[in-house]
Amino acid sequence: MKKKETQKYIVFGSPKIEEAEIREVVKTLRSGWLGTGPKVTQFENGLAKYVGAKYALALNSCTAALHLSMLAVGIGPGDEVITTPLTFAATVNAIVHTGATPVFVDVRLDTMNIDEKKIEKAITKKTKAIIPVHMAGRPCEMDEIMRIAKKHNLYVIEDAAHALGAQYKGRKIGSIGDLTCFSFYVTKNIVTGEGGMVTTDNKEFADKIKVYGLHGMSKDAWKRYSDEGYKHYEVVFPGFKYNMMDIQASLGIHQLKRIDKYAKQREKIWNFYNTELKNLPITLPSSYPKYITHAMHLYTILVENRDQFMKKLHEKGIGTGVHFNPVHLHKYYREKFGYAEGDFPNAEQIGKRTVSLPLSAKLTMSDAKKVGKAIQEIYSNQYTV
Repeated sequence: MKKKETQKYIVFGSPKIEEAEIREVVKTLRSGWLGTGPKVTQFENGLAKYVGAKYALALNSCTAALHLSMLAVGIGPGDEVITTPLTFAATVNAIVHTGATPVFVDVRLDTMNIDEKKIEKAITKKTKAIIPVHMAGRPCEMDEIMRIAKKHNLYVIEDAAHALGAQYKGRKIGSIGDLTCFSFYVTKNIVTGEGGMVTTDNKEFADKIKVYGLHGMSKDAWKRYSDEGYKHYEVVFPGFKYNMMDIQASLGIHQLKRIDKYAKQREKIWNFYNTELKNLPITLPSSYPKYITHAMHLYTILVENRDQFMKKLHEKGIGTGVHFNPVHLHKYYREKFGYAEGDFPNAEQIGKRTVSLPLSAKLTMSDAKKVGKAIQEIYSNQYTV
């Protein structure tokens, strides 16, 4: 009797790694230069050019990027930083690590982004910065956020972990705020496994982040151990071990070349989901104005009985994600800052119902059709959510 063939499990956010990256990593390993070196510089230069920023600083995560961006503008104990509760904890953790206090502003139900009309009410004499989070790859309303920041003399540090490739009114995300932080985590639009980047047009901020990200040393490792000979260094700040490795950048320099190609595949799947799921009792991602180019990082739907829905998809061989359970409801933030359910109703409403479907450059249309079919079955008479 022929053994029944096992269908592959569709992993949520599986990255697409191609031969050029593999060859580059092997080349890097053979070179003996594994740490921060020429490949990191190449990746930085490529990303700065892509987004239209003067400077790009590669780090080991977007969390590090957020932390150092805040330190670079002088945020510390006694300051307040405004952001959204509908984000990954890293956004808010980075604020806490500076000694500042996070101040949440609820999101809009349609965009899932911070409600720009509510920001000014949250500003106090202690407010130092606003961190808008471009949820799922959809840019926030940056004109209004930048207007508010200018009026109140605040910094804007964009959390663009989801938004590489997104545009707002003809400008790429990465060239609008004072600093912009990107992620190259394994599920992102381009990947280095782990990794992050800060872009800015401010040389002072760029210089500080460069120093802060590698122990506070005045010279980085490449300059100390290059063919030019050993260079003595001096510690000018009690910095951090936040630098990116050439092994990681070896992936990034090739991934970056394909970002527009990968975006087309994401858009194809996005449009298929829109068509396939439009008649079901679920809420699809809202439409967006023509002045926005969506990075289409996450295809996030809202469903009733979310956990049961995810369980049924898992049983059908489909992985999903939750983006996000609001930060203010997590144990630490409830106990530390006294937040409670009901404080930010829009974020909570989304948080209880949100599910992110598989979406990546690696996902095939065959995979997407399997996802669509599975969801159709769940809502048929045979399956009840």
